[in-house]
Amino acid sequence: MTDNTRNADDPTTKYFSGGFPRQEQEQPGLTSLTQPRPDHGEASYVGSGKLVGKRALITGGDSGIGRAVAIAYAREGADVAISYLPDEQADAEDTATVIRESGRTALLLPGDIRDEEHCISLVNETVEALGGLDILVLNAAYQENRDGLENLPTEEFDRVFKTNLYATLWIARTAIPHLTPGSSIISTSSIQASSPSPALIDYAMTKAALVAFTQALAQQMGPVGVRVNAVAPGPIWTPLIPATSWPDKLPTFGQNTPLGRAGQPAELAAAYVFLASAEASYVSGAVVPVTGGRGF
Repeated sequence: MTDNTRNADDPTTKYFSGGFPRQEQEQPGLTSLTQPRPDHGEASYVGSGKLVGKRALITGGDSGIGRAVAIAYAREGADVAISYLPDEQADAEDTATVIRESGRTALLLPGDIRDEEHCISLVNETVEALGGLDILVLNAAYQENRDGLENLPTEEFDRVFKTNLYATLWIARTAIPHLTPGSSIISTSSIQASSPSPALIDYAMTKAALVAFTQALAQQMGPVGVRVNAVAPGPIWTPLIPATSWPDKLPTFGQNTPLGRAGQPAELAAAYVFLASAEASYVSGAVVPVTGGRGF
């Protein structure tokens, strides 16, 4: 084995392994302003037909983990609807371009998932445009750096819970009647669910709640042949990170993992593909950690 082959396979150096430069963005954050640019698998993900004919709805599908999942699903043969905030239109259009270049349909659904009616319309518009719904990925989330619980405004607490939890329940509740045996619901939890940071206390609370959501809903949906699982990312480099108001933490972001670096969105995609595919037919109620070696 040559040195080049070893380096290509070495998980400590496979992706960007340095510290990230200090930078700040306004929420929700944009890919074009994130330096270095996250890798969503645009040039690397190669499909093998695992999701041919499937119809997927991905919240937060414009950038970060959601974009990586959207690209992977399209290259596996699925048509993809993505939801996102109107401020993220440029990112959404970039993602749609990759989906369409992969030969699949892309449906763009802008709006704020803190609104219950919008959540209901996401599912209904997806079913109408794509002819049904087979895979629901509940990925959109909001986080912000907190300077102590005593300084956490109620309106911010509301924003986190409505984005991360209320929307999850609203969308899943609307989707369930459209799901058939073989369908999947996949939520995005976090390492914060089991190893919470005080600066992300409200975010961590919601991510822990998503583990309970996943395990409880899996028990409800199992008898009708619908699997429910979650992915728990560790520190992943997405536009949300420089938009979290912690520029001083970026030079060491992800450096405390056993692999010594932050992950890239592309490194999450295969987990979401597996959970949505027939290969995971006996996997339900699971939380798959993708954490760079940190225990979940």
